[in-house]
Amino acid sequence: MAQHAYSPAESGQSPAAWYRAALERDGFIHDPAQAAAIERLTDLWERLLDFKTRRDRFLGRSLRNPPVPKGLYLWGGVGRGKSFLMDAFYQCVPYRRKRRVHFHHFMAEVHRQLQSLAHETDPLLIVADRIALATRLLCFDEFHVSDIADAMILYRLLTAMFERGVVLVATSNYPPSGLYPNGLQRDRFLPAIALMESRLEVISVDGGNDYRLRELVRADLFKVPADAESEAQMAEMFRRLTLEAAERPHELELFGRRIELKRHAPGVIWFDFAALCGGPRAQTDYLEIARDYHTVFLSGIPALSAAEASEARRFTWLIDVLYDHRVKLVASSAVPAEQIYLDGVHAGEFFRTASRLTEMQSQSYLELPHLVDEFQLDPSRSVAL
Repeated sequence: MAQHAYSPAESGQSPAAWYRAALERDGFIHDPAQAAAIERLTDLWERLLDFKTRRDRFLGRSLRNPPVPKGLYLWGGVGRGKSFLMDAFYQCVPYRRKRRVHFHHFMAEVHRQLQSLAHETDPLLIVADRIALATRLLCFDEFHVSDIADAMILYRLLTAMFERGVVLVATSNYPPSGLYPNGLQRDRFLPAIALMESRLEVISVDGGNDYRLRELVRADLFKVPADAESEAQMAEMFRRLTLEAAERPHELELFGRRIELKRHAPGVIWFDFAALCGGPRAQTDYLEIARDYHTVFLSGIPALSAAEASEARRFTWLIDVLYDHRVKLVASSAVPAEQIYLDGVHAGEFFRTASRLTEMQSQSYLELPHLVDEFQLDPSRSVAL
């Protein structure tokens, strides 16, 4: 994660101080639910500092290690500031072995490692050893369980990580008891819920101000034309949505294909149209993005010619997937939505895409929660076009 010009962790700044400074800088109003949560995060920050000091002091001198601090589980509705709170906490913890990762990405890594260790007697414990060796503080964004493969291993994985001293902090739209609802063999997942409720302090940040919705509702989400002014406006909006937690340009790898991006932060990502729709892409690429990010910025949508039918089809797939997952879209375009693709093989189908682009700017759409559950893919869209 990108740091500010100074490092809060190096300066000794507490999450509560970081939070108050950010509120003042960005003009946000005091929120009681957030304030209560930031106090609990600050308490954990203090315990982590004390734990690190005592562990370093007695390293090699005692057979007994100091007790590992209890982690936190923050849950609440979309836009309640959970990522903001995580930013405040994560940036202030002076640990070198700390990691912040989207839960879906983390579990995908776990399954890849389990597959490579299939010849071992108990590969899950080896994976837990690796995690604990590399990470003392593990922060999950968007903790959500919808996959039975995740549900069936989560209890043993969490147990092994806790036993190895990993401190866990997570954000979620749901309380632990609301995870994996109506899932197959959910009774086998209940021990994982009980474990989280006993090993993590569960804190609700629901009922507060929806900061993300406030920013999106008052903004022009579909900017025409796609010029330097639009780009600057999008950059400022990205900054306000992410509270300067954005990482600078690099690449995103999906199924072995690399996609250049402009910026990303927890839950928010920014692409150029050419990078996302100009080359070979499959609907599965867009599905991964829609699962992992609640807001997508897209710069430079052109007016597509009849010769650019493949680009138009990819763009239609992208909008369909974002729409189905209630992902929020901030875009700049050379022309209004209904003029993007007027003449070509799939032009007749594009009317629905233009209609969805318009609907995605409405307050009723913006108020919908981000959906991260998997849905059935059209087999014809599972290969790169």
